[in-house]
Amino acid sequence: MFIKILTKEYKGKKHYYASLVENKRVHGSVIQTVKVNLGPVTEEQIPFLKAAYSKKKPRLVYDD
Repeated sequence: MFIKILTKEYKGKKHYYASLVENKRVHGSVIQTVKVNLGPVTEEQIPFLKAAYSKKKPRLVYDD
């Protein structure tokens, strides 16, 4: 499963929507199925959402 970000543009302003998506192999082809629509997100929230569902957990805060 992974987070998929959809970008829509209305009147010159970008809007981001997040979905939790699962890949399945059906009859030899891969099909993506949406498990949960998470709704609108801000541009700052996108890396944190992707990090939460990634296999390798990246560090989002670094020590100085």
